[in-house]
Amino acid sequence: MLALVGGTIYPSPIDAAIPDGVILIEDRRIAATGRRGALEIPPEATTIDCTGLTITAGFWNSHVHFFERKWAKAGEIPADELGRQLENTFLRFGFTSVFDLSSEWENTRRIRNRIESGEVNGPRIRSTGLGLLPVNPGLPPDPVMNFMGVIKSSMPEVADAEQAATAARKLLEDGVDAIKLFVSSPSKSSIPESAIQAAVDEAHRAGKPVFVHPNTATDVMAAVRSGADIIGHTTPASGSWDESILTAMKERGVALTPTLSIWKYFLRHDRLSVLEKSVNTALSQLRAWADLGGTVLFGTDLGAVDPDPSEEYGLMSAAGMSFSQILASLTTAPAERFGCSNELGRIAPGYRADLVALRGHPAEDLRVLTDVQYVMRDGELIHSL
Repeated sequence: MLALVGGTIYPSPIDAAIPDGVILIEDRRIAATGRRGALEIPPEATTIDCTGLTITAGFWNSHVHFFERKWAKAGEIPADELGRQLENTFLRFGFTSVFDLSSEWENTRRIRNRIESGEVNGPRIRSTGLGLLPVNPGLPPDPVMNFMGVIKSSMPEVADAEQAATAARKLLEDGVDAIKLFVSSPSKSSIPESAIQAAVDEAHRAGKPVFVHPNTATDVMAAVRSGADIIGHTTPASGSWDESILTAMKERGVALTPTLSIWKYFLRHDRLSVLEKSVNTALSQLRAWADLGGTVLFGTDLGAVDPDPSEEYGLMSAAGMSFSQILASLTTAPAERFGCSNELGRIAPGYRADLVALRGHPAEDLRVLTDVQYVMRDGELIHSL
């Protein structure tokens, strides 16, 4: 048995924090939690002093990509090197679960298998495999993609409902955890709404969610009408979302990964006024959605941006989200959305011991969310400083 002793424990985003707390872990799961003195620590337990630390459930990043060259030929990467890459990209920031939203499925599955076998430490990985594109999407040429550090891949293009259903079915038969659609593209081509609907129907028949990459408010509405489950980005190019969009999203139970920091990254070469307008519009979209009580899933588009999520936390706060709302986006909200809320996302007896210990108090200073001391997955220490 393992005992984490002396930390401030957040059992969930809505439960009161437990100061000077104790978490008992046995057989990969949480056995008990409570205040020191009120909860007996078995004499045979191994203890870790967590004084001065804040302990939460393990974090989710619900929008990442394993399409960078560093993940290529994943079966051939030496274990030490792969482990260091997973550490530097995910574990040191507290991410014990991630959702990959478009990468070569067989390659990503190899990474997942190496983690699950215990060969290397890493997060729980769910993946959509390659996303579905509209026909003639106008993607950058290979030399540009190579310069951007992206693995060359042939993403399926779909023109109609039959092609979308076939492509989605093939991915699902191959074992992906969800379907991803890029509703529109740089060339302004779009996947027809009937094709979005066909892909959604295939995914839902298999009990899998659907993520959508939108570029405009029109894309968002097409996705919502078609039954998509998660909107993968805000859409600052389309201006503020009006009440009809927000109401439709809320009524259909859609979730949003805001990915606010990506707009600053992509527009870093533009004039400051252009960058600020885009970011402020994205902030207004998230603010309106959060004010409506909409579900927010934390996501950074990692792979397209740097691993450090500090700026994303700051921008979510600037959009009016409280610490408890941000913590929910990292823990309970994704666990509920992805069907594992009975074992992940909370610190409670019977739950898997996926935990993050932070140096300080994030409720007082959000920067603490990236000041990670310990990370546990299934009760095993997979990151420590």
